[in-house]
Amino acid sequence: MEDISIQEIKYVAFVLAKKFLEYNEPIPQFDTRFPNSLESCLATPFQKFDKKYLYSGLIGKASILFYLMIKNPPFQNGNKRIAVATLLFFLYKNEKWLKVDSQIFYNFAV
Repeated sequence: MEDISIQEIKYVAFVLAKKFLEYNEPIPQFDTRFPNSLESCLATPFQKFDKKYLYSGLIGKASILFYLMIKNPPFQNGNKRIAVATLLFFLYKNEKWLKVDSQIFYNFAV
C-alpha cells in the first residue's frame, strides 16, 4: 500500500484548487501550515506497534487519514476541502475509487 507525501498534498490541495476554484476565497500559502500537523496526519495511518499496523487495510488507513485531516487541521483555511482531496488522492494512488449509483444519488438529493 502506498502512502502519500507532503509534496503530493501540496500539488493536489493547492495547485489544482487555484486552477479550478471559481470564487474568490483566499487559499493560504502552503508554507503557512501549522508545523508538523500535516506530517502527523500523513504518518499516523502507517504507524506500527509490535511490528503490526495500528490501522489495517486500505479502509482503516483511509478512515484515520480523513478523520485526522478534519480533527487536527493542518492549515489556516480549507481543511475540509483539503481532507476530501487528500482522501480521494489516497484512494486513487492505491488504485481504488468510490462508485456511486446515480439513481441512489438522485433519490438522496431529491
